[in-house]
Amino acid sequence: MAKKGWAAFPYADKAYDYAGDKLAKSWKALHAGDQEPFPDEKHLTKLFKANPKLGKDAATSANALQEAWRAFHRGDFEAAYEQGKALKALGASVAIKAGGIHATYLVEAEKEKLARYESLATFAEEAIAALPDEANSHYRRAFAIGRYSQCISITKALTQGLAGKVKESLDATLELAPKHAEAQTALGLYHAEIVGKVGGMLAKLTYGASAATAEKHLKEATKLTADSPIAWIEYGNGLLLLHGDKQEDAAAEAYAKAAKLKPRDAMEALDVAWAKDQLA
Repeated sequence: MAKKGWAAFPYADKAYDYAGDKLAKSWKALHAGDQEPFPDEKHLTKLFKANPKLGKDAATSANALQEAWRAFHRGDFEAAYEQGKALKALGASVAIKAGGIHATYLVEAEKEKLARYESLATFAEEAIAALPDEANSHYRRAFAIGRYSQCISITKALTQGLAGKVKESLDATLELAPKHAEAQTALGLYHAEIVGKVGGMLAKLTYGASAATAEKHLKEATKLTADSPIAWIEYGNGLLLLHGDKQEDAAAEAYAKAAKLKPRDAMEALDVAWAKDQLA
């Protein structure tokens, strides 16, 4: 039974069920955007060596983590979150991604979203402390704080120093994984949101943010993952933040590219549905 009534994923499809070997075979395509390493016994053994407190039984932990990712990809976000959380820092990446994507698309109450993102950011801090060499320990922190910031307004986020925390985590992510497309997108949006809010000159002088850097990162993500809906959606969003109505057609074109893509999992199905809504 669902606790606290997590809203169900509305586009269930057997194509998103990565049972058995299907997960390993599809992993590279499913995780092109976040560069998550496949959680097999070999990878878990490496993590246990880096931090023995995380556990001893790599095979059992690997199976549990793969199950959590299967739940995520098929749209059972609550199960993915709970299973990831049970694995502590080892499962932080899947738990935070599941909780965050669910909150973004399937939670309506602003207060509930904020509470969710706040708890996910705290969990990400624990993951960074336990696994500082994993790129997604840092990226999930940026993701959670970034989504929280978008809920409270960019002005408040800047005042509270949250934007700096997002940038710090994204820089750490890209240092560890330069081809992390989702981090490239997020860094592009970081620059675009600041420029959009405070204007080009103040953005540059106070925060080192610029429209040119925003577009560079957003474009890089579309090159790295041309078949990822979110890369095109956020590219469109970035253009609107930077240029407003002047780039409305280019943004619509980006949304149209996202809308035409075939979703590979539940997250992409939600992304594609959002893009289609913008064009309706």
